[in-house]
Amino acid sequence: MGPLTAAIFDVDGVLLASPHEQAWHDALVGLADPARFTTAMYQACVAGKPRLDGALAALEALGVPNAGQHVTAYAERKQARLEELIKGGHVKAFPDALRFVEAIRRLGWPMAVASSSKNANAMLQLIRLTDGSTLHDAFSVHVCGRDLRHGKPDPEIFELAAEELHVEPDHCFVAEDAPAGIQAARAGGMAALGVARLHDEAGLQAAHAGVVVATLDEVEISALAGGCLCRRPS
Repeated sequence: MGPLTAAIFDVDGVLLASPHEQAWHDALVGLADPARFTTAMYQACVAGKPRLDGALAALEALGVPNAGQHVTAYAERKQARLEELIKGGHVKAFPDALRFVEAIRRLGWPMAVASSSKNANAMLQLIRLTDGSTLHDAFSVHVCGRDLRHGKPDPEIFELAAEELHVEPDHCFVAEDAPAGIQAARAGGMAALGVARLHDEAGLQAAHAGVVVATLDEVEISALAGGCLCRRPS
């Protein structure tokens, strides 16, 4: 692993508190009991995956008979509900994420966002930074919602982000909140920063995140400036 010089971010759960989980939950009505769709299930089965892959994983985890036959309809219902929630103002940025992005921008590092969500770019454009620009503007590369050959935990999405940043993978770190994303970063030869906002450190550590934090304020910026990813001393 070389010295770090670039950052790649997942969106939902790392930068934004988005209504994705709520949309997946609400779209289950008529298919399965939404009360059984927990945050732990969302993180383990759906988060970070392409829409149809996540839909199938959720239905199978819930034991829905002939789950494959319901995947497309479930995914479409989720998307419609998500759009309703976005229009209703249910997208917020995590304050620590905005501080972290600003700190990395001051370092002069190139940054990318890489998300399987086709709604990620639109949601990022809703968030304003202190200089009046949008959070979307903070990133020079946007690999969001593209039709890729493989979803996470395959590293394709992060490898493409590194390629478009013109940075070698081993000089990039990836900030992720889902085990599948951590696995994808590791498979791509990148440093993996696990963001455990839901007290789910164990899952991120099991996926072999190099550093796990509860908030991005815990990352040591001075060390990052020297190319090293680590936590601030407690």
